[in-house]
Amino acid sequence: MRSSNLKLGFGLTTLIFTVIISACGETDTKKQHDKKVNLKDYIPKVIYGEDDRIDLYQEQNIALLNMADSTVALISAFDLQQKGNVTNITTIPYANSYSLPLCQNERFREQEIAPFCSGFLVAPNVIVTAGHCVQTQGSTNSDCSTTRFVFGFNIATAGYRPTSVPSSEVYKCKQIIKQVIVSNGADFSVVELDRDVTNHSPLRLRRSGTAQINDELVVIGHPSGLPTKIAGGAKVRELFTDFISASLDTYGGNSGSAVFNSLTGEVEGILVRGEEDFVSNGTCMSSKKCAQDSCRGEDVTKISNVLPYLPMTTTP
Repeated sequence: MRSSNLKLGFGLTTLIFTVIISACGETDTKKQHDKKVNLKDYIPKVIYGEDDRIDLYQEQNIALLNMADSTVALISAFDLQQKGNVTNITTIPYANSYSLPLCQNERFREQEIAPFCSGFLVAPNVIVTAGHCVQTQGSTNSDCSTTRFVFGFNIATAGYRPTSVPSSEVYKCKQIIKQVIVSNGADFSVVELDRDVTNHSPLRLRRSGTAQINDELVVIGHPSGLPTKIAGGAKVRELFTDFISASLDTYGGNSGSAVFNSLTGEVEGILVRGEEDFVSNGTCMSSKKCAQDSCRGEDVTKISNVLPYLPMTTTP
């Protein structure tokens, strides 16, 4: 889960006996990309109870697969190479993306990573993500102009390695319609794309009311920059004015992920902050695990904060 403080890259502070990812540190993931571009703010996250993350090929629920089809990976333009109708994606091994290798029993360690954040489609040419994921144009090397919104970075067939997508699945940022970053409040960006999205539908959003304690949730996004993962088994733990706290299985890279109400299928909000990701035994890194009702919980900006800035034609 994510830390309450924003950070650049996957934070890592190495201690003599135990290593815990810090919200202010950096990892080899950032170091490998520094020669190209500075990564966006990553906020760490964690596993609550059982690890519920699965790849798309493992999911049987058509509704969830349709939801996943409307989510995007935020990838640096420097990590994409267009060759006609195909765009290649520069990835790095997940197993070796930190200062220490991931432990052998760490899930998905054989996969590769690329996205720095997640997002989702809310109108034909509008994406919503976390506010700290897309910066104002000209503010950093990883601003609106160098961010690409990529559909299809997933594993829909067992054994598949997503190292390319059709060029038609890659979109640019035309402008940031609205950006809000409050460290203990709302955190979101509404982004207008360079053209209408084809072959993907805007998601349904909660238009009235709010989630309640113990409502069941599902999150879809890119934990640690991995291919799309669906993670259910979560519940709302606390309610605040601009966000909710929940027991979601998320990591850095999940920032901007759509969080859905399991019963209605509507987007409740945007994953933005949470608990630390990994711990270490001094030799390798493993996911931090918390009981369902322990640790700080994951913060989800309520979608109601975003609604005033969306086009009137947005899906009801």
